[in-house]
Amino acid sequence: MPTELQEPQSHVMTPLVTDGDSTALGLSRGKRAQPLFDPPIVRRALVDSFIKLNPRTLAKNPVMFVVEVGAMLTTVLLFRTIGAGHQGVLFQAQIAAWLWFTVLFANFAEAMAEGRGKAQADNLRKTKSDATARLITPAGKVEVVGAASLRKGDVCLCEPDDIIPSDGEVIEGIASVDESVITGESAPVIRESGGDRSAVTGGTRVLSDYIKVRITSNPGETFLDRMISLVEGAQRQKTPNEIALNIMIAGLTLIFLFAVMTLAPFAKYSVTRANAGAIPSVIVLVSLLVCLIPTTIGGLLSAIGIAGMDRVMQHNVLAMSGKAVEAAGDVNTLLLDKTGTITLGNRQAVELIPVAGVTGEELADAAQLSSLADETPEGRSIVVLAKEKYGLRGREISAHNAEFIPFSAQTRMSGINFEGHQIRKGATRSVKRYIIDMGGVFPQQVEDIADGISRTGGTPLVVSRDKQALGVIHLKDVVKGGMRERFAQMRLMGIRTVMITGDNPLTAAAIAAEAGVDDFLAQATPKDKLDLIKKEQAGGRLVAMTGDGTNDAPALAQADVGVAMNTGTMAAKEAGNMVDLDSNPTKLIEIVAIGKQLLITRGALTTFSIANDVAKYFAIIPAMFAVTYPALNRINIMGLHTPESAILSAVIFNALIIIALVPVALRGVKYRPLSAGALLRRNLLVYGLGGVIAPFPAIWAIDRLLGALHLA
Repeated sequence: MPTELQEPQSHVMTPLVTDGDSTALGLSRGKRAQPLFDPPIVRRALVDSFIKLNPRTLAKNPVMFVVEVGAMLTTVLLFRTIGAGHQGVLFQAQIAAWLWFTVLFANFAEAMAEGRGKAQADNLRKTKSDATARLITPAGKVEVVGAASLRKGDVCLCEPDDIIPSDGEVIEGIASVDESVITGESAPVIRESGGDRSAVTGGTRVLSDYIKVRITSNPGETFLDRMISLVEGAQRQKTPNEIALNIMIAGLTLIFLFAVMTLAPFAKYSVTRANAGAIPSVIVLVSLLVCLIPTTIGGLLSAIGIAGMDRVMQHNVLAMSGKAVEAAGDVNTLLLDKTGTITLGNRQAVELIPVAGVTGEELADAAQLSSLADETPEGRSIVVLAKEKYGLRGREISAHNAEFIPFSAQTRMSGINFEGHQIRKGATRSVKRYIIDMGGVFPQQVEDIADGISRTGGTPLVVSRDKQALGVIHLKDVVKGGMRERFAQMRLMGIRTVMITGDNPLTAAAIAAEAGVDDFLAQATPKDKLDLIKKEQAGGRLVAMTGDGTNDAPALAQADVGVAMNTGTMAAKEAGNMVDLDSNPTKLIEIVAIGKQLLITRGALTTFSIANDVAKYFAIIPAMFAVTYPALNRINIMGLHTPESAILSAVIFNALIIIALVPVALRGVKYRPLSAGALLRRNLLVYGLGGVIAPFPAIWAIDRLLGALHLA
């Protein structure tokens, strides 16, 4: 197959696998997800829930810190009541217990999210053992040293069955490498010096041949070390959106704190004036405060962020920060490589066009014969097309003394000498020169057919037998199935898609039209990519792109979301803020969907948290002041039995709703590609209105249960 007709490929392609249970965009499965409540993770989370009661730890979460202070205060008052022998011990004990449960449930949600990352980190840590390395000294000798002693710039020799001791670049040799400890894929990959496949990762294993590796990381700074710390959440920085939300709920907490503090003097004044009622106790005021502040989102906010990074990791993508995941959800422009992302990556034969006087069967027979020894995907597709369309099957040609003619840079053709005939296929100009040199005539019709194919974005291959041109094979970049629909969904979400290719504008325009992208950049150079990203960002848009070569590094660094391929160079991986361990360029579309799912989950649960406070007003306010102001009994629409039962029911619901929403925080709200307006309406209906309505029957049921058990 003529290599000049093949676009250079820098990706290891893996098929896009869709998951029916995933988002409407079809997120790939990636690694098999851990069960949501895996027993070892649950056990670890239960222990961590108590460890996180440390006030210095909870101080980072102002809402839950206030709840813990309230729990401490009610506990102290409970012991004073017990010591004084006063009544109401059961009520106070239950309030204190449920306030502690509220804090523990919030800690449990965060610990569960962290625990899933820690389980992944434990598996990665198993690959970090006391490995040795074959260090090549400046004198050229090989010394066996501990991998931990290697420093940046050292050169090591890695032979079959050797563990690559640290991250590095291959500077000599070629080898098959098992990267399953990083990617989870058993298929080995090729690593060689030069080009875009020279980067190797510490902890992977050489299977064949040898390579010399120049170390690019010091101990503790390797890719594996960063993976471990990131999936554990140790270096998870809060994103701008999360910080803003923290400020908002902290502000609400302060507002409600001041409001509740004013209730005691107001109640004292009201009771004195009405000569009826009672001043709310400190425990009742603390209960009111805890129920009014946004404890639900305060308890789940950290878990949502950690779980978002975990979902990206479950798809074999390493996010260098939570900010990168969140930015993916706000992306306005996607830059996508054509080859391997939008198209299958290999041109396929789709049509055989004979010239006048030649039958389709003649052309198919010659095309198939010329491709029998062609092991390229294009060559195989020609054989398959001849079989499917004309019924031609592979034949035994060894008895015919056939001579295969391999492709060469000089002839730019390949073919076969068979039964006295010289059959060739190749680029139009090459076959034309070949026929003319043999004394034949090259028909104008062939050139017209070839030009027509080129104008539609295809690639023509001319087939000849001896001095006669038989016709043209139409090779076409095959667009992946469903890409047009996926790009239409992106458009619905307000995301502009731009295809980047090295093809000429004519070919690029044809593929872009078939795939349904919004725009394309043809004959793209590294500077062109960088300029396009800067132009988009100057217009206030967030840009995501994928790449794997050193020439992609500037654009990856400039993009708001830069996804580097794990098979790519170290420069590309350092420049991007995400690394796709599967090296599947299509993953960029999925990452955007995961980022949007993170933002929607956070927004939905924030809406629900604020909305469900409404029911608590109808429970606690009448319980506190109905004796003093009997008219307030009208808002006791749930018909709660007693003031103590109403307050306790609201506190219990406030605690239980956190644990009930842990699966939602960890899994994320299911994302569907809709416009921003449609998403807002949907979330307000489901989580806003639902958040207002759901607590009423729940608090009513808890009140009835407490009455039946004589607990209030």
